[in-house]
Amino acid sequence: MAGLLGCSASYFAYSPLSSSSHKLSSFPISTNPVSGKFNWRKFYGGIGIPVNKSRSQLHFSISNVATDINAAEQAAKVATKTQRPVFPFAAIVGQDEMKLCLLLNVIDPKIGGVMIMGDRGTGKSTTVRSLVDLLPEIKVVSGDPFNSDPEDPELMGVEVREKSLKGEDLAVVMTKINMVDLPLGATEDRVCGTIDIEKALTEGVKAFEPGLLAKANRGILYVDEVNLLDDHLVDVLLDSAASGWNTVEREGISISHPARFILIGSGNPEEGELRPQLLDRFGMHAQVGTVKDAELRVKIVEERARFDKNPNEFRSSYENEQRKLTDQISSARSNLSSVHIDHDLRVKISKVCAELNVDGLRGDIVTNRAAKALAALKGRDKVTAEDIATVIPNCLRHRLRKDPLESIDSGLLVIEKFYEVFS
Repeated sequence: MAGLLGCSASYFAYSPLSSSSHKLSSFPISTNPVSGKFNWRKFYGGIGIPVNKSRSQLHFSISNVATDINAAEQAAKVATKTQRPVFPFAAIVGQDEMKLCLLLNVIDPKIGGVMIMGDRGTGKSTTVRSLVDLLPEIKVVSGDPFNSDPEDPELMGVEVREKSLKGEDLAVVMTKINMVDLPLGATEDRVCGTIDIEKALTEGVKAFEPGLLAKANRGILYVDEVNLLDDHLVDVLLDSAASGWNTVEREGISISHPARFILIGSGNPEEGELRPQLLDRFGMHAQVGTVKDAELRVKIVEERARFDKNPNEFRSSYENEQRKLTDQISSARSNLSSVHIDHDLRVKISKVCAELNVDGLRGDIVTNRAAKALAALKGRDKVTAEDIATVIPNCLRHRLRKDPLESIDSGLLVIEKFYEVFS
């Protein structure tokens, strides 16, 4: 694994998110002179717009309650300098399966995320949060709270899309991919965003405050102890993960924005299993176990002690390895489109899925994508059977038909079927 990832050490880090202001253009709201009710037409990916042809009597605007762009950017710079140091990804010892799944999802976000299950105290949260330092930069529209892509209309917020259609110039900046932590105690309004109805009634202004799903667009949404998440929040995540959009409906107002994110969850199986609907949404599944080798355990303890004693000095000692990994990921992302997989290998992957009675076709799709991402990570433009053998257990083990009371298969059934088909 160390050779694969291009670093000598093998313990494979979180930055605060900056918020920026957002103000959608004002639009008129017309009322029915008889009923006094608003007439709306709902646009997918947009806001509710009145259809009454009579002249507007009320003028409302939708705005974010955040500060202006310059203040937000300055706050982000200050936060970057004062943020709590995190353990470097390149310094994490062992847990190669978890690290590989995370890297593959960063290379190809369409894989669909990672579910990490394992014993407590095995570094699951530390590893996920350490990933932030390695995330490559992406182009975003400056000042947009949805991290809109200046080139892809499907990844644009409403205001940015309107400006793009009008041919207006968009201010573009390069920023690191966001990682958003979803706390277990979060409310639905905090996750989805909310509209301040009181402000609308008193000031005639609709103020929309984007939630965590808006910040996670084109980034990573991390849920620690995901198996303890409330059911209603699970439903919200399912809807957004399936459609790539988040819609907020409040008092006749409909606001939608893109919410395409890599869903990463971690948890301890002793605290309960996930709902099948949510488990199937994760592209890959990684199992984490406690390290048994005494020498490795000593090394982990020593590395952690060094980090706790002087975090900045410890991070500096792994700066070169971190930079190599970042370059490797960026190169793999840029070369991913040129990687191809032979037709006979695709057929064999689907045969393995069929003979294992995997429900649906997500297993086939994810296995193909993960194998291509691994080939790109290794610097090749062609997928081999070895690449497939490496990723197929993580792509299929959580999709097998099994007794509801049985734990997720360790991957042995998948490996046996793989060698039976590919031989």
